[in-house]
Amino acid sequence: MNAPANIAGGSAAPCITLASGRRIGPGSPCLVVAEVGNNHQGDMDTARRMVREAARAGADAVKFQKRDTSALLTTEGARAAYGGPNSFGPTYGEHRDALELSAARFAELKQLAESLGMVFFASAWDAPSLDVLAELKVELLKVCSADVVNVPMLRRVAALGLPVVLSTGMSTLAQVDRAVAELSAGRGGVVVLHCNSSYPCDEADIALPVMDQLARRYGLPVGYSGHERGIGPSVAAVARGACLVERHFTLDRTQRGTDHQASLEPDDLALMVRMIREVEQAMGVAEKRVTPHEAAMAVKLRKSLVAARNLAAGTVLAPDDLTVKSPGDGLSPELWDAVIGNALTVALPRDGQLLPAMLAMPVHTGEPDIPEAPSGSESGAGAGSEIRRKAGAA
Repeated sequence: MNAPANIAGGSAAPCITLASGRRIGPGSPCLVVAEVGNNHQGDMDTARRMVREAARAGADAVKFQKRDTSALLTTEGARAAYGGPNSFGPTYGEHRDALELSAARFAELKQLAESLGMVFFASAWDAPSLDVLAELKVELLKVCSADVVNVPMLRRVAALGLPVVLSTGMSTLAQVDRAVAELSAGRGGVVVLHCNSSYPCDEADIALPVMDQLARRYGLPVGYSGHERGIGPSVAAVARGACLVERHFTLDRTQRGTDHQASLEPDDLALMVRMIREVEQAMGVAEKRVTPHEAAMAVKLRKSLVAARNLAAGTVLAPDDLTVKSPGDGLSPELWDAVIGNALTVALPRDGQLLPAMLAMPVHTGEPDIPEAPSGSESGAGAGSEIRRKAGAA
């Protein structure tokens, strides 16, 4: 299996640079997106508060959704009765209109988000909405899973030449192939998001390994748009190479509306951000090594060859003459076979550490270049130097 694209040694997917200078892709921190969507319920005060709460939680970006009901729905679809606990209007068209914010309010929210250091972007569900986003000069666009197969819309998006995030829920690989090809013509860069468009999504249906398939297939930055109730899969996606993680965001999961149950409240979003940053730190080294803290711990916890009883000079060492005890700043028990049969040049008292200079025949210690122990460690500063000093004593 290929290494994830944002892990050292992984495939070299191109890195996308936004107008603000923010980078998405290999070698850059995962872009954490708080997907506000329509969870503001059409209320501007709520929308403002959600932007502020997303920033407080540590999100890098806020994403909204923009629709023009007349362009989105047929006359029959708009007039369809829409009842139930999640309805904001008696017909589906009125329901959708109730959840919309105007272009002027989007402009205000964009200014607020950017003043808080976040990227503002949105998914346009129709051509007029895409025009609104273009006029706002957003630096990033989202193509929702519903429009993966909308060729005219894909071409309109590509024509803007902006970086694009493509969600791939409800789609076959062949459909994603076509969408990626259409969007790549815009040359703004494409991020492909693995997604399951269930709200909420059962963990068994998430299929995180598909991210690897997408990375191999397209050679593009890959991310994850999650609709699970918890945060584990979203954090795991970062360990798997996600350069962008998008989660629906709400102030209260008990509110009416179809997205709230699959959304994160502010405290959960903040926890996810912290865990993602911890994972990124943990993924920073790709090769096995002994760290300075481990070297100090090895002195304390590992063991050395010591005399099992008082031994006279000239003793030819037998297995019963030696034992293994802490601390680990003498000859390592790794050298057991090289030491047995060797002769002592000096007397060695019981529990005395065996050192190279005490042996008649030279012993190659093979000591690695152990890093210096960190200052203030339990085993004491300079433990690594002490190991080298004893191992090489004449």
